[in-house]
Formats: sequence, structure tokens, C-alpha cells
Amino acid sequence: MDDSIYRLRNHDLLLLVVISLLGLGVLMVQSASMGVSGNLGFQLTDLGKKQLIFAGVGIGLFILIKQVDYMRLVPRSRSVWLAPATWLMLIAMAACVAVLIPHVGIEKNGARRWLPLGVMQVQPSELAKWAVVIFLAWWLTYRPIDLNRFGGFLITLVPIGLLTLLVVIQDFGTAALIAVVTLAMLLVGRVKLWHLAVVVPPVMAIGLWFVAHKEYRWKRMTAFLDPYAAPQAEGYHMIQSLLSFATGGLAGTGIGGGIQKLGYLPEDTTDFIFATVCEELGLFGALLIIVFYLGILMMAWQVMKSKRDSFGRMLAFGIGTMICTQATINLAVATVSVPTKGLSLPLISSGGSGLIITCGALGLLGSILKHRHAIDAVVPEKPRKKRVRKSKVINNRMWSEWTTA
Repeated sequence: MDDSIYRLRNHDLLLLVVISLLGLGVLMVQSASMGVSGNLGFQLTDLGKKQLIFAGVGIGLFILIKQVDYMRLVPRSRSVWLAPATWLMLIAMAACVAVLIPHVGIEKNGARRWLPLGVMQVQPSELAKWAVVIFLAWWLTYRPIDLNRFGGFLITLVPIGLLTLLVVIQDFGTAALIAVVTLAMLLVGRVKLWHLAVVVPPVMAIGLWFVAHKEYRWKRMTAFLDPYAAPQAEGYHMIQSLLSFATGGLAGTGIGGGIQKLGYLPEDTTDFIFATVCEELGLFGALLIIVFYLGILMMAWQVMKSKRDSFGRMLAFGIGTMICTQATINLAVATVSVPTKGLSLPLISSGGSGLIITCGALGLLGSILKHRHAIDAVVPEKPRKKRVRKSKVINNRMWSEWTTA
């Protein structure tokens, strides 16, 4: 009898990790959004209800995508325009352009980052970062152009650069995240190092210009060096986040027992939700979250080291790198290890489109774990009929008649 029924398979473990992170996210968003009232009974807040609904939709999308073979992302033809990854990039670009149009994109806190979509708002930058991962995984695996040439390498960067420039206008943090993951995937994709050495310095210079061009971004960078120099301005977020860690200690104050969420800690359900977790769950809660993200990274590593198709391994690497890099940056911001960035904690921070799209991306990782393909899986192409010139047919016939005469 197959012993797989007695043990959890990798895609089952991934499902448990996703459910655990989503459940913890619902719990902490509910706790962080609660205020002081005379009602002693438990009651879901509006934000808690939304997070619960989004988590349910995310789990459903994860399970649905996990059942579909990820090789459907690879076209039967080598044509770039028939690849789903290409069209996903074009859709992401169109969404990023639309969000910049006045009266179309929704502006919050001085940034226009959201598009209205029925009962929820979609953040195009969330779609953009996963479009880049899928596009690079396909492009680096099947190489429709010669990447050994510098011209081919630059052509690869053109759509990614355009999309990143559209994102960086309103969301520098996500653009920086896309750039870091792109660099990692290019390195794993074995592009020539001297190509990267030529391109990376100008890209870093452009990123520095975007930081210096916006006054509030530059103040964030300088405030990181000494938060207490402006305790009521740029350093306020960082100081309140550190106070949350100090208050929580090892064991935490308990669920709902945090003080910083009562108007002291800004963005306590989004960018700084990790500080809320550490205040109420202490060091134990912080380590638990880190273990869950390491579990996602381990699932991606299981794919990377296995003998299977290159597209699946590259896609798994991109998904794992994107999730864990974003989580690392968020944790670093909350602990004041890096300057403040507007990046949420995946699957835990409050949000609709970002949470659902991330669940869909993790569903792709689950599909890779579930559907296994051969090492040299090649996209089947339709056989082309070989056209033979009439003169060649006549010459062959004359040759055969002459040799048999």
C-alpha cells in the first residue's frame, strides 16, 4: 500500500503553512483594529471581517491553482507573443499606467496606488511583481533570444525595466523589491556576470535619484540614521515600533493586550503589523512567523534541488525569493534595521488584492510540488510540413531513373 496516505506531502505542508499565516493574519488584524469600548464580549471589527473574507478567497484560489498543471504557462510554440507570461506583463503594464491617470487611480496618503474593482481595490504593483517572476522564469528557461550576447540580455531587461519604472513612480519599495528579485533570478539563470556588472551600477544610480528626487523619501533615509532627531516627524514610526518590541518582551502582553495599537503605532495593521505581533505575542510570536516563512523557502528549495524541469525550478525559486525577500524587508523595517519602506508582511498584513494575488502565486508553487515533469521537459511544437521544391522532386526522379537504367 502506498505510504503517501500516512504522511504529509510537500504541497500539503505548503497548504498548512499558508493557512497558518492567513489565520495568524486574521487574528492580528482583528486585534490591531480593536479599540477601547465598554463591550466586554468579542466582536469582529469591519477590518477583521474583510480580512477573514479575503483569507477565505485566498485559500480557495490557492487550492484551485494548485490543482492546475503549472506547465500551462508554457506555450506550445516558441513565439514570444503566444506566451501567457508576455500577456501577463502587458496587463500589468496597462494596470500600472491606468493607476497614474487622475480620477482613475485612487489616491491615499499622497500616493496613487490603487484601482477600483467592484467591492475591492486592486494594487497594480502587486500584479507587476508576480508578472516579472513568471516572465523571467519562462524567458530564462526557454530563451527565445540568445542571452549570451549583450544585446539579447538588454532585450530581456527592456519589459522589466519599463514595468519597474511605472511602479517606482508611486511605490519605490515594490520597485526595489522587483529589482532585487530580478537580479537574483538572473544570477540563477546563469547570465554572464559582466553583463550584470555593466547594468547594475546605472540601475543603482537611477534608484538613488528616485530617492533623492522625493523629499519625503530622502527624509526617511536620513531619519533612519537617528530616529530621535525627529521624534514627532520622520522618526515617529521607528520609535513607536521599537517601543512595541520593548513592551512585548519574551512572552508578550497577550492577544488584544497591546497598547501601541491604540493610536500610537501608525500602520499597525499593514506595514508595522509585525511590531503588533511582537508586542502581543512576544518573541515566541516573532519566531513563529519566521519559521512559517522559512517553511515556504524550504518548499521552494525542495523543488530547486530535485531532478525536474528547469522551468518549474526557476519559477519555484522566483516565488520563494519574492515572498521571503518581502518578508525580510518588512521585518527589517519593523525592527529599524533598514529605512522605512511601504511593504506589507505577506499573508499577514491587512489587504485584499495583495493577499489574494500572493495566495495565487503560492498556489503555483503548490502546483510545482504536486505536478512533476521530466528533467528536460520541452514544449511540444506542432510539426511543420517540409516544403520541397518542384525542381528538386524532378531532379530526384531523373536521378533514380538514370541509376536504375
